[in-house]
Amino acid sequence: MALTRRSLSAALALTLVGGGIFVTTATSARAEDWPAKPIKLIVPYAAGGPTDAIARLLATKVGATLGKPVVVDNRAGAGGTIGVDAAVKAQADGYTFALIAPGPLAGMPNLMKTPYTLDDMQYLTLVAKIPSVVVVNSKSGIDSLEALVRKAKAEPGKLSYSSAGPGTTPHIGMEILKDQAGIDILHVPYKGAAPAITGLLGGEVQVAMVDLLPVMAHVNSGSLKALAVAATSRVPQLPDVPTTAEKGLPNVTMETTYGIIAPKGVPAAISARMRDAFVAAVESPDMKQKFLQQGALPMTSSAEQYQQLMRAEASKWKGIIDKAGITLQ
Repeated sequence: MALTRRSLSAALALTLVGGGIFVTTATSARAEDWPAKPIKLIVPYAAGGPTDAIARLLATKVGATLGKPVVVDNRAGAGGTIGVDAAVKAQADGYTFALIAPGPLAGMPNLMKTPYTLDDMQYLTLVAKIPSVVVVNSKSGIDSLEALVRKAKAEPGKLSYSSAGPGTTPHIGMEILKDQAGIDILHVPYKGAAPAITGLLGGEVQVAMVDLLPVMAHVNSGSLKALAVAATSRVPQLPDVPTTAEKGLPNVTMETTYGIIAPKGVPAAISARMRDAFVAAVESPDMKQKFLQQGALPMTSSAEQYQQLMRAEASKWKGIIDKAGITLQ
């Protein structure tokens, strides 16, 4: 009795290819039909932040490529761990992915017991990086990184810096600067990046090391002064601002890298297509220009490179967290 088309797609099919046997399954047939509905892109932070901004740019481009909407789903809380946990535990059917920064992977597992490990997710590719920049309130009278270090050494504990909260990139970055420069500056944690910058603008604190994206407009307007870029090379958005390496602090680097993850078990054909769609979006000329306008630098990677980077960052963050005695309290 002959098999129907429907029964063939549900059963194993054996096809001779080049003298060998190629085995296909119902899973590969479903992968060919993907996507059949909108795709969710989890962002483990509130709307309006740098991760959210990058996610929405990419979602529009990737959705157009795949022919189905990519919907940004903000799942904020617990330093990003709530959103990452939701992504990791989602059904591995190719309809849930996440765009994340290093904090929930490199930072939070060193500060709390997270419901996941670095091996509990599928890595696709990096999509962007945003260098951190050391900024001060323009009314502070501090006009260079050297001046900041001199003032901090002359008045230990008198200056203060803001962060988006304990264990976040702005917190870890400034602790690295304090360690390498041998200075003492008081940490003032805020509940998010936006209030931390507002505190700096309002003079509640004098300095911060934050992603370029949320402070670029304030630097361009003159409200904040950029003292140095915590990166290995200058950035095109602020070509006249030196790097920390140029200022004699080569180990003071803090770049926020953004990447795409998925729950483990997504069919290889689907994850490959999704990765290709993100890489094509990042490498398109219009997206590169939009990233630069947002203070971001486009970048892509293999899945292995992304995973290795997160492991290296986790080790780096653990070192400074342990040395500085950082806790979530």
